[in-house]
Amino acid sequence: MNVSEKELHYPLGDALPTPGSHLTVAPGVHWLRMALPFALDHINLWLIRDQLDGVDGWCIVDCCLDNPQTRAQWLQVFDASLMGLPVLRVLATHLHPDHLGLAHWLCQHWQVPLYISATDYHTARTLIANPPPAQGSQSQAFFRSHGLRDPEVLAALTDRSLQFVHMVPALPPQFVRLTDGLVLRIGDHDWHCISGYGHAPEHMALHCPALHVLISGDMVLPRISSNISVYDTEPQADPLRLFMQSLNRYTELPADCLVLPSHGKPFTGLHQRIAQLLQHHQDRLNDLRQAFNPDGMTAMDALAVLFKRPLDAHQTTFALGESLAHLHWLWFGGELRRSLSADGIYRFTPTAAMLRP
Repeated sequence: MNVSEKELHYPLGDALPTPGSHLTVAPGVHWLRMALPFALDHINLWLIRDQLDGVDGWCIVDCCLDNPQTRAQWLQVFDASLMGLPVLRVLATHLHPDHLGLAHWLCQHWQVPLYISATDYHTARTLIANPPPAQGSQSQAFFRSHGLRDPEVLAALTDRSLQFVHMVPALPPQFVRLTDGLVLRIGDHDWHCISGYGHAPEHMALHCPALHVLISGDMVLPRISSNISVYDTEPQADPLRLFMQSLNRYTELPADCLVLPSHGKPFTGLHQRIAQLLQHHQDRLNDLRQAFNPDGMTAMDALAVLFKRPLDAHQTTFALGESLAHLHWLWFGGELRRSLSADGIYRFTPTAAMLRP
C-alpha cells in the first residue's frame, strides 16, 4: 500500500467477491468482480435491486468485455446471486470494452434496454462500424507526427484499433439516454447521473444520496489515475483539462460517501482522493515545465519525462496519448506554442509565460 492509499479507508478491508458471487456494500447494492486479460486484471461490476413497471428485479451497472470466460462468469451470477429475479435493465458508465463489451449479450439475454450516454453509445457504434485497418492507419499517421518511429509500437496502434471490435462486437440496437443531472429511480432510491469528461467521451457516474454511495466508474479510482489521452479522432483535444474540471465536481458530494470504483476496492475519502489525483497531474505538468528548453519537445520526448519505468509496445501507445494530453494542457493554457517542423513532426516550445521566473 502506497502513501496515498493510506490516506483512504477501505470499509470492507481485504474482502473481495469470489467468481460468480457477490458482496453486499450497501442495502440493495452488491459488488461483483470479474477477470480481465490485461495488466489491470479485474473490473468491478454492480448489482442494484430494482423495480420497473411493477416488476421486481435487478439493474446491472457495467458489463465486462465480451469473451467466453466473461459469459460463463455472468451465468454463474445469474444462478447464484439474483435470487430468482430477472435483470430489468443494464447500465454502462462509458464505452470502454471492459464496461460495455457484453452489454449486447446481457440486454438480449434478458430482453432489457441499455442505459448509457448518447455520446458514448454513438461513439461506440462508429468504432464498431469504422473499418479497423483504416482506423489503424490514421492512428499511425497521427502518432508519427508526434515523434513515434518505433515499428513495434506503430503496429500495436493497429492492434489496439482491432481490439475494440473484438471486445465490443455489437451493441444493443436501442438505448436509453443518460444525461448530466438525470435522476434515475432504481428500486427504492434515486440515483443522480454525473457526467465526466477526459477519460471517455461522456462518462456517467451515479450518486445515491439516500444510500450515501457513489458509483464512480473510472472517474475516481483509489490506486491509479485513469488514462487521459489525446487520440487521432480528436487531434486537438484538451482532455486533461476536461478531466480535472470534472473531478472538481465531486467535491460537491459528501466527503465520507462510499465510493464504488471500477478498479480497486470500495473506499471512503472522496475529497482526499480527488486532491491526490489533481496533485498527481499538477506534478506531471511541473515535471514537463522543468524539462523544457527553448528547443522544444515532442510527445515522445515528453513520454521519457513522464514515464520512468520500462513500457512495452502496448503500454507505450497509451503513455504517448497521455503525454500528449499533458502537453496540450500547457499548450491550450498559453505556456507552450506548437509548430510543425520540416520533418513533419509537431514540436512544443515554451512561450514567455512558461519562461518567466
